[in-house]
Formats: sequence, structure tokens, C-alpha cells
Amino acid sequence: MRAPLLALLSVALLAATPVWAGAQREEALAANVASAMSRSVSDVNAPRLVFEDVREGPLWLAEMSRRLQSRIPDQWMRERLLTAVQYEATRAGLDPQLVLGLIQVESGFNKYAISPVGARGLMQVMPFWVRSIGAPGHNLFDLTTNLRYGCTILRHYINMEGGNLFRALGRYNGSLGQPDYPNLVVGAWKQRWQWAAPRADKLAALP
Repeated sequence: MRAPLLALLSVALLAATPVWAGAQREEALAANVASAMSRSVSDVNAPRLVFEDVREGPLWLAEMSRRLQSRIPDQWMRERLLTAVQYEATRAGLDPQLVLGLIQVESGFNKYAISPVGARGLMQVMPFWVRSIGAPGHNLFDLTTNLRYGCTILRHYINMEGGNLFRALGRYNGSLGQPDYPNLVVGAWKQRWQWAAPRADKLAALP
């Protein structure tokens, strides 16, 4: 009886987490950019852990799962989310730990979060993106769809800003030029989700 009660309490706390999303601005996209982003969000693959050394994957997943346990008590849900984050972030050329920091700030890991301006899901994606680069059947509350959109959009903004992460994060949140949001995301990334891969000798010692 106690475990289901704790699970319900955790869900309630997540649902109450305030969302930080601002108003991502809908801007005209160059045809080649729109086409590339559209291909990215429509290219559906089953998420899997992607590491240069496959021995790192289980270590990363176990450590990130431990850190996320207080927010998502169910192990299967945690590992499903983390695997999808790692896959979609890596696919977009992003640091998965940065994406975890962004999700922490944006939605508190509540995949059903809706901001006052209508941004949806884990990465608080604005619905206009479905019209701009997606397809009518895309559901922004679906875990992997939301992550695919969010990572694609963040990569687009980083490219727009010539690699300047702070400005890209400002664009993502709709608060370009203001430091609060980028500082929160980078702070969450560095303080809670930072990951250092084990040394080669430690990996070699694994069974």
C-alpha cells in the first residue's frame, strides 16, 4: 500500500512543478533549414544507448538513474526516459547531460507539463513547431517525439548562434539576452548531471 502511495505523491509533486518555458518565437525558416529539421523530427528510430565504448552505457544509465530516482521512482520509466534522452541528444550533436539540465529547468521531468504560453512536454516545445517542421500526427506529449523535437530545435538555435550556448538557450526559452534562464540550465547541467567517462583502465577491468 505504501509504495503505490509514494508513487502517486511523486506524480503529484511532478505535476505541481512550475514550468519555465517562455515564448519561443516563431520565425521564418530558410527552406534548406526547414527541410533538414523536418527530416530530423520525422526520422523515427527506437532509442538506444550510443557510446563509443559500449561498456560506458550501463555505467552511465545506472548513475543517471540513481540521480533521477527522487523525481521518477519507477525504474523502467527512468531508464526509458534516460535512454531516449541519451539517444536523441547524441543524434543531434548535443551533450545528453545538458539536455537533462534543460529538462529539469523546463518541466521538472513532467512529460505532461504545459506552460502558460502553451509549450508542451519534457522539453517544453511550442506547438507551432509541429506545423513548421512536423506532421499533424506528431504528439508533443509523447516522450520520444518531444525529445526529438526539443533536441532538433536546440541544435538549430546553437547553429544560428554560431555555437554560443547561452544565446541559443535564450532563444530556446524566448528570453534572448537575459541571463537567468541560461544560467539555470547550465547550473543544473554542471551541478546535477555532469558525467565523466571512466578511465580506460577502469573500463578494461569490468567483467
